Amino acid sequence: MSISIEAYRQIVGTQFIDELYRIAEHINGRSIQHINSTPVGGGVAEILHRLVPLTNELGVKATWDVIKGSEEFFNVTKAFHNALHGSGNDITGEMFGIFRETTRDNLGTMNLYGDVIMIHDPQPAGLIAKKNEIGRKWAWRCHIDVSQPNKNLWEFLREYVVQYHASIFSMPDFSQQLPIPQFLIAPSIDPLADKNRELEQSFIDSVLEKYELDPERPIITQISRFDRLKDPIGVIKAYRIVKKRYDDIQLVLAGGGASDDPEGAAVLQKAQEMGADDQDIKILLLPAYSDKEINALQRASTVVLQKSIKEGFGLTVTEAMWKRKPVIGGATGGIRKQIIDGVTGYLVHTVEGTARRIIDILNNPKHADEMARNGYEHVRNNFLLTRHLKDYLLVMIALERDGSDVIEL
Repeated sequence: MSISIEAYRQIVGTQFIDELYRIAEHINGRSIQHINSTPVGGGVAEILHRLVPLTNELGVKATWDVIKGSEEFFNVTKAFHNALHGSGNDITGEMFGIFRETTRDNLGTMNLYGDVIMIHDPQPAGLIAKKNEIGRKWAWRCHIDVSQPNKNLWEFLREYVVQYHASIFSMPDFSQQLPIPQFLIAPSIDPLADKNRELEQSFIDSVLEKYELDPERPIITQISRFDRLKDPIGVIKAYRIVKKRYDDIQLVLAGGGASDDPEGAAVLQKAQEMGADDQDIKILLLPAYSDKEINALQRASTVVLQKSIKEGFGLTVTEAMWKRKPVIGGATGGIRKQIIDGVTGYLVHTVEGTARRIIDILNNPKHADEMARNGYEHVRNNFLLTRHLKDYLLVMIALERDGSDVIEL
């Protein structure tokens, strides 16, 4: 069900919503075309599902298209993803060839029409080859951490990136030196989406019953794709350490896959094998659009983890903080922007450290509640969809007035 932008006044205030309308007046009737590599799975798709209709409601035409690619192509771009995070170095010339070939195929079939064309992440980056032919304003929106990438791969991608009019990163730490303007825009969550809105307790209870979880016992949860960099295996190891002290705890590892992540099945299988001998470990492969169930699982949790080894931003952290849950996250990527250690949650580096912080939360519920309240306010002030929408509108204005040192609104 579509939610009007007017509904957000109760959350972010009337003044902020009025400001969105005023900013949009400067580009009323103009268009932005978003392009990424998957319609479901992962934070980018989730954001675009909500952002596009709200942009249109403000009078700025927004559309969303998805590139096509073979399994071979997505195997390559998954290897690129890992290598850009500094993990793995098995990038070959053959991979570059597959990337170029798929890019040519998409250039031949995709209609590129936005006044501003925003390309999300490396997979569709090569579409910039059309810039000189069709004009428009082009922005490359990078959602991942490329601060320490595989050198050869970054040199390959940089040849595309430098052709854009601007780049957008989630944090200063993620960016590279580039001869084009760079904008810093953090991702966001939609507080009124099914994944984040308030739920009836009866629905939460029904989800716990469905997955055979006991609401009277502590529940430790990690919600994320089954991705090696999310470290679900490390979560199981930490749980087992805590289990020696708190025998009544339960662990939930829940998530889905993404069409551009072919490694997920192997990671899921390994997690299932590790957890097979413990009935208190629930490993849930959720279908697409299980947002309400994910919401219920987070709201029923005692502690929410995101023990990532590498992370772009970590919207599952944002979601849990919005639900006033104590959160433990890997000290990497955008998780560090969200979790102020000991104030809005705990940052960890190791399995042992994760276990210790789970025990701290179980031992000190008063401090856990205080961190949870602080986390909620941190999200409300910084990481909601309305702020994200404002930032993209301002990028459109800046691109259309390229060369101006001062842009008056």
